[in-house]
Amino acid sequence: MKFASLKRLSLAIGTSVLIGGTLTACFPLVVGGMAGGALVATDRRTSGAQLEDEGIELRAASRIRTNVGDRVHVNLTSYNRQVLLTGEVPSAQDKQLVEQIVSRVENVTSVVNELAVMGNSTLTQRSSDTFVTGRVKAMLVDARDLSLNAFKVVTERGTTYLMGRVTQREADRATEVVRSTPGVQKVIRMFEIISEEELARMLPKPDAPPAAAKPAGG
Repeated sequence: MKFASLKRLSLAIGTSVLIGGTLTACFPLVVGGMAGGALVATDRRTSGAQLEDEGIELRAASRIRTNVGDRVHVNLTSYNRQVLLTGEVPSAQDKQLVEQIVSRVENVTSVVNELAVMGNSTLTQRSSDTFVTGRVKAMLVDARDLSLNAFKVVTERGTTYLMGRVTQREADRATEVVRSTPGVQKVIRMFEIISEEELARMLPKPDAPPAAAKPAGG
């Protein structure tokens, strides 16, 4: 069991480091969509919402680069048209400006502005946040009563943000799991709560048992 858990942790951390390292090495703006095709079928957003979220992140990042330049470090994560802003900006004016830019992007319904007015985080801090995100994902995988693909996980300076369309039961259970993850200093929930009945409708129906064979000559 320990070996399996270590394998899941290594996979989650490795994927997070690969994606996070590739993006942060190229841009001061990091977009959080990056939905793989294999996950589309298990994502609780509609396929249209998933495409819109990716479009929102790309358009918002482009407009921030155009209007603010590289003096800010902004992470953009859109989930079901709700945008989370994390990272660092040099002034309160820049924090407000970034929020205004993102709020005007097509299809954005709300913006949660968690930008900090301070100097940009170090590579060491960002690597630590990526590692913590990987640990959180591994913990969610180990929690057999939760589905990792139902959650979007973002960690910024030790604070872990949780997004997703989940039931109250799943929200409470995930919060409990994440709070117990080493390295997580604070948990902020940004869930869209759905009913257990709505969740049941989303889940794939089990295959019907094969019909019994009729006896020969019957």
